[in-house]
Amino acid sequence: MRFKLTLGVAALAVSSTVFAQTKWDLPTGYPANNFHTENVAQFAADVDRATGGKLKITVHANASLFKAPEIKRAVQGGQAQMGEILLSNFSNEWPIFGADGLPFLADSYDAAMKLYKAQKPLMERKFAEQGMMLLYTVPWPPQGIYVKKPIESAADLKGVKWRAYNPATARIAELVGAQPVTVQAAELSQAMATGVVESYMSSGSTGYDTKTFEHIKYWYDTQAWLPKNAVLVNKAAFDALDKPTQAAILKAGADAETRGWALSKTKNSEYIELLKKNGMTILPPSPQLKADMKKVGETMLQEWLQKAGAEGQAIVDAFKKM
Repeated sequence: MRFKLTLGVAALAVSSTVFAQTKWDLPTGYPANNFHTENVAQFAADVDRATGGKLKITVHANASLFKAPEIKRAVQGGQAQMGEILLSNFSNEWPIFGADGLPFLADSYDAAMKLYKAQKPLMERKFAEQGMMLLYTVPWPPQGIYVKKPIESAADLKGVKWRAYNPATARIAELVGAQPVTVQAAELSQAMATGVVESYMSSGSTGYDTKTFEHIKYWYDTQAWLPKNAVLVNKAAFDALDKPTQAAILKAGADAETRGWALSKTKNSEYIELLKKNGMTILPPSPQLKADMKKVGETMLQEWLQKAGAEGQAIVDAFKKM
């Protein structure tokens, strides 16, 4: 009788442990071996450890749960409790999301951090209005131009099939006379293999992840901008957690941001070396190409300020004062 009672107590203890465990989904649009995804996976592991397994966060890489453009809406609507997005993908919804996609506004890690500090209070308010929290951001390495042929000026890009993944990259294509083709990261390799894309702007990270070197042989290190990924949390899901679990998420998020920014810097150099090893020619932009792209950046900044209004001007002013 006592043996049965002991078994019963044990079974009750196990069932209550299972019942107490909360499971969350965290979709992202990037491959499992991308440094952003690895950082997200480390965040999930940190939360698991800090909560003693009470909160399990499953990372769904490579747009396997939701396509990249769908992730923000999924978190907002509660289909996923968390998600990672590229902020500039949503600049048509609200121009402030696209501040870090403006060419040559912030063209170094230090400048990108200053821009983030200027941008962050407005973004936190916007996400709160949408029922979400901004947990942390991590920048991509500086963006350069991948192209099949050597180029000396923007005129050499005229008519080239140019991958666009957000409004800013589509606008760059228009301003240099290229043909914009919308392709997200998960479809980029196939788009290059089938000739849908001949050129695009992105980091060494994307170039290596997608094996761009198998199709395109030149990368011009323009250091045009450092777009940020943001990890968002559904506020209702967060509020339903107990205080220690909430604290664990906030702590792991802060650690992920610090780690991610440092990792992005380190990976930038690593990816450029890996591209070289795989036959990619890495070149600085010619003075003419640099001048042409700066002009594109100035045009886009003015266009953005017209759309972003007083909020956009406040960000630029705060950024320039730092």
